[in-house]
Amino acid sequence: PSIGLHQRDNGRLLETLRNLRDQGNTVIVVEHDEEAIRTADYVFDIGPGAGVHGGRVVSHGTPEAVAADPASLTGQYLSGAREIAVPEVRRKGNKKKLTVVKATGNNLKEVTATFPLGQFVCVSGVSGGGKSTLTIETLFKTASMRLNGARQTPAPCETIKGLEHLDKVIDIDQRPIGRTPRSNPATYTGAFTPIRDWFAGLPEAKARGYKPGRFSFNVKGGRCEACQGDGLIKIEMHFLPDVYVECETCKGARYNRETLEIRFKGKSIADVLDMTVEEAQEFFKAVPSIREKMDALMRVGLGYIKVGQQATTLSGGEAQRVKLSKELAKRSTGRTLYILDEPTTGLHFEDVKKLLEVLHELVDQGNSVIVIEHNLDVIKTADHIIDIGPEGGDGGGEIVAFGTPEEVADEPRSYTGRYLKTLFKRRPVSAPATKSQTQATKAAPKASAKTSAGKAAKSAARKKPAAAKRKKAG
Repeated sequence: PSIGLHQRDNGRLLETLRNLRDQGNTVIVVEHDEEAIRTADYVFDIGPGAGVHGGRVVSHGTPEAVAADPASLTGQYLSGAREIAVPEVRRKGNKKKLTVVKATGNNLKEVTATFPLGQFVCVSGVSGGGKSTLTIETLFKTASMRLNGARQTPAPCETIKGLEHLDKVIDIDQRPIGRTPRSNPATYTGAFTPIRDWFAGLPEAKARGYKPGRFSFNVKGGRCEACQGDGLIKIEMHFLPDVYVECETCKGARYNRETLEIRFKGKSIADVLDMTVEEAQEFFKAVPSIREKMDALMRVGLGYIKVGQQATTLSGGEAQRVKLSKELAKRSTGRTLYILDEPTTGLHFEDVKKLLEVLHELVDQGNSVIVIEHNLDVIKTADHIIDIGPEGGDGGGEIVAFGTPEEVADEPRSYTGRYLKTLFKRRPVSAPATKSQTQATKAAPKASAKTSAGKAAKSAARKKPAAAKRKKAG
């Protein structure tokens, strides 16, 4: 229930749920939000992993009991044994910027917003404040028209300056990666082409004259014709939703008998599509073109999904991470703008941590990432925040605060700032230095070493190689 809610609105929601409970009702909530878990009277933690690695009750009891259970991953985050750390250094970016001038879409009141490039930028604010109008409707749609040649109807603004610093803009949303059962993670990430090529290159396939098309379930030749390569047969139930049943001829394998006789390490192509990403990564470790795609899926935390899992069965968060892995596997130009609207929807603390590592990696390659987010764990790791509000609807549409998380935390008008302030107090962090400050502090001891006596100079000289080693290791 906390999906898309700011921490302020989340508190109101939890108050309502408590009132329902106090009236004698029973409330069962499926939730990842830390505040909701701590508010509960009783918690069931299911896991320990996802997919094949899950399916068990790892821990149950009061939130305190779960937090004290070392077997529970959720408990470790509740107790503080594991946490998403605040970065030690905030990036300064590449000094270039993107400026939206006088945006007036929906409730925006002639907003002029500056997005620094080469940084991880977070757009925050209460629900209905105007975050999506500014970022998606205005910035993304105008940029995709100019850079990608897309046909869009953007929200009105006077102009957008700085688009010349970018070569493309990509919106990684939670829409499904395909609308039919034929679409799957292998076809979307481009891993299916090298898998088919690999099977077509096996000696037995060559002897039979099979080409890569033989191993596709979308064209005639190698697929099972009874279900036309779907593995399922659709039964139309007039006035009721269609029912899918497993194909009796191929038993859901999608291919005909002759195609399935071609095996690599004892596995047919149907067996490969039925593997988890984790198994496929190990199975194809000698084939770089396939392994790299599987590595990217592993890095976004999707090791548990099947290589040939139907796209229609993936959740929104999983579909979004499949899209992210496709971007990760590409060669970076360092001039791409990625926009994500609430990417942590439906994600556990551990998944949020993995997702942040991937997003920060994209920024380290020189790209720019703009995220619309309510999750404080994401907001606190940002290099720059633009907080829109102060309220939702007509009471919003203005920029309340901007700057580093520490600067926003000091702004009394910002609701996000208030919650950041309590978060920093609860888990004290030394205010992250910017990169220029850390360089200055490194330079200072060098200068003093020059002026001091020979002994100090010798000791500084001894320290320098060690520091260089540490830098290299870093």
